[in-house]
Amino acid sequence: MTRYIDEHRDTFGVEPICQALAIAPSTYYAARSRPPSKRSLDDEQLKTKISDVHEGNFAVYGVRKVWRQLRREDVGVGRDHVGRLMDELGLCGVTRTKKVRTTTPAAESERPADLVDRVFTATAPDRLWVADLTYVWTRGGFCYTAFIIDAFSRRIVGWRVSSSLRTSLALDALEMAIWSRGDLDGLIHHSDRGVQYLAIRYTERLEDAGVVNSVGSKGDSYDNALAETVNGLYKAELINRQGPWQSVNRTGFRGDPDDRFQAASVATCWSAQYAASYSAGGMSPQAPWSRCAFHQWTQAAVSSSTCSTLCQGPCRLMSSAL
Repeated sequence: MTRYIDEHRDTFGVEPICQALAIAPSTYYAARSRPPSKRSLDDEQLKTKISDVHEGNFAVYGVRKVWRQLRREDVGVGRDHVGRLMDELGLCGVTRTKKVRTTTPAAESERPADLVDRVFTATAPDRLWVADLTYVWTRGGFCYTAFIIDAFSRRIVGWRVSSSLRTSLALDALEMAIWSRGDLDGLIHHSDRGVQYLAIRYTERLEDAGVVNSVGSKGDSYDNALAETVNGLYKAELINRQGPWQSVNRTGFRGDPDDRFQAASVATCWSAQYAASYSAGGMSPQAPWSRCAFHQWTQAAVSSSTCSTLCQGPCRLMSSAL
């Protein structure tokens, strides 16, 4: 009410407004001269922490992700409280836009069964992986990113960027995931019916690794909803905000002429390690069982400073990457 009177006092005056609101003018003046309450002082400190979390994650976090990050930092605050303060600060998360279709169904043949049935949960790491492809528009043409996500931690365990949609794109992401995780007995690999995931080379590699293949139904994105969610976050939180992307061979942040694989390394490593997940309890994908493997599969050398910044420590793969 005090704020309302402050906004209109120059037009109508204090006493006419107070008379219309049925309050005494002395009440208004007393409220303005009263020292700040403990709650308002605490809110100001909390606003600073909220702003730091929001800005420290590319300014893409919404209420839920900011709240969960604050909880991981041992800040005791409620979700609605965070939402109210973010509204006052004018902060909000990004929204996702429509994307073009990148899945081309394979020819009619005997396909693996759907072993997931839209239940994208797991009791431990490396029990269920989901895979999908997405596109990245650049001024010089399209390039494509393949992801493999662990359903337990929501961590990106394998990824690849390419200028084509050939089977090698998905296969390279699979090789990275297999290399970085180790024993995969009993693992289910779930994907859509894209030709890349039903190719002979891809299915044989799954069989060699002891992985059970699972495929969703035709033309139904809900059968691969978890992978579609990660693709949407990747586009909304990184690709759409960190452009313009110059070309397939020169895709840098804000137009810098960096190699596309180095740029994708930074973006995907942040998404895999720091982006707050939707798993139970809001657990971060950066967990003890996760290892930084993205250097092994980049074609450009990534500096040790980049690695220490993203991985919170020295990377044992740096020697092989350089």
